[in-house]
Amino acid sequence: MSETGKQRPRAFRLDAGAGDDRFVVEERPDAYEAEASKLAGDPEELAVESALGRVFWRVGRFSWGGLLFSTLGGLATFALGLWIDGLIEALFARSTALGYAALGLAALALLALAVLAMRELIVLIRQRAIALMHRELARAHQDDDSATARKKVVELVALYEKRPDTAGGRKKLADLRDDIIDARDLIEIAERELMPPLDAAARREIAAAAKRVSLVATFFPRALFDMVFVAAQALRLVRKIAEIYGGRPGLLGAWRLARAVGAHLAITGGMAAGDALVQQIVGHGVAAKISARLGEGVLNGMLTARIGLSAMAVCRPMPFLAHKPPAIGDVAPFLLGDGGKKAGGEKEKSQP
Repeated sequence: MSETGKQRPRAFRLDAGAGDDRFVVEERPDAYEAEASKLAGDPEELAVESALGRVFWRVGRFSWGGLLFSTLGGLATFALGLWIDGLIEALFARSTALGYAALGLAALALLALAVLAMRELIVLIRQRAIALMHRELARAHQDDDSATARKKVVELVALYEKRPDTAGGRKKLADLRDDIIDARDLIEIAERELMPPLDAAARREIAAAAKRVSLVATFFPRALFDMVFVAAQALRLVRKIAEIYGGRPGLLGAWRLARAVGAHLAITGGMAAGDALVQQIVGHGVAAKISARLGEGVLNGMLTARIGLSAMAVCRPMPFLAHKPPAIGDVAPFLLGDGGKKAGGEKEKSQP
């Protein structure tokens, strides 16, 4: 072939003018990238991870408040030990039999304390594992990480292997797991198969607690009693939802969950106030005018439902991906005076 027949190298300017149609660059973002960016920017999921991070996986941070409570707890433990030692010595001085009886009782008390401490430690480890599972599943869905998705789905199935209400979902997931390659599909199928009975149980608990609080606040006009009752119901609701999703927490476990729920409420408070919660509260102005007690009962019930929804988001071992997170109208429509929205619906996907 002659030199004139060869194609000579040519250079093109990519910054051509608006009227230059030699180059047309069409941006067509990949659907998975769009979905991943949507999840990464989801303020609700970011709020959940932030609340969990403040309580469960940020360790080793120095706090003057923590130092205060630790030192006071140590001093109280020393005081209790000295008091028990003095009591046993006094009983030995009176009678050898009484001394040995007191020593045996002290040993039994120490054994019970050790068992309770071990149970609390197991619960704390379990809660941390569930919180980490939530974060890893969210990241695996966002990054389309198949290895992490498969590992965490196996852990999710193992978490509920003794739950009869998830038996059907576990069987379907075991049949389909090896045939699914895409990480996002695997995680969403796991959510569809395992989470609906647990989510339904959590919604029932939230509805029952909101109904109790609204009725008590309406018919018992005592402000202090209302506050104590609402606080007790909120703590009970958090414990029940934690039990539904992973195990009944002990004293320290309930305290950590309450902190996580409080952090989630603090983070999402602005979003709720700017979204639907204020509209729902304002919409009950007529009820409040008809009866101040009725309006107060409705607002207390809505507050309890809001706490329950935060506990649901915090205690759930995976984010809401294939399903929409429930709102107050989904779990307690009787507080809104209408049928509410259909709970647990699948997320709408944009059509090309």
